Amino acid sequence: MDPEFITYQKFNDPALANDLAELLAGNHIEYQVEEATSGFDASMVMSNAPVDYAVKIQSEDFEKVNQLLKESERRDVEAIGKDYYLFAFTDDELMEVVTKADEWSSFDVVLARKLLAERGKSISDEEISKIHESRIVELKEPEPPQALWIIVGYILAFGGGVLGLFIGWHLSTYKKTLPDGERVYGYTENDRKHGKRIFFLSFIGLAIAFAVKLSPVFESN
Repeated sequence: MDPEFITYQKFNDPALANDLAELLAGNHIEYQVEEATSGFDASMVMSNAPVDYAVKIQSEDFEKVNQLLKESERRDVEAIGKDYYLFAFTDDELMEVVTKADEWSSFDVVLARKLLAERGKSISDEEISKIHESRIVELKEPEPPQALWIIVGYILAFGGGVLGLFIGWHLSTYKKTLPDGERVYGYTENDRKHGKRIFFLSFIGLAIAFAVKLSPVFESN
């Protein structure tokens, strides 16, 4: 079976994606670079987002790549100018960068930790590990119940709409990738069950709609 590559990071600049790809190649880590968009999102209905460049790796390489980036960023941090925006952050804001590292670049996380240390608020590797574990637990939590989109999905399903098919598919299959490479379902089990029903009802509705449209053709023959 071919290995599964999942998105590690997305960039809107191909040069940044290439920089990461070069780091991976230099450390003999298998990767793929693909053009990607945000695609269908139940919270947005349709997305017109610009093209992103997704760098994909295998899930078991996530932690290794995390460490490689941290080591690379530590070298760059030493040369950063004082005009960089993180220097204006308060201690609480810098702490948020560290605790929500998945929302920031590796460079910002390393620099935030360095600035805190310089302000007398060092964070040990053991504390970082605990913060990381706590964040993983938090990110594993599914999204709040999608009551509105479930109602919309059922309405569209009975109306034979294609959009109902996509809503059902998204609710039942969407997974999010955690910073350690683990993939978990993004919605509650109950929402996923509704998603499956919406998907199959939409499929049946579309089949009936096509049959009704094609029936005059068969009757005329």
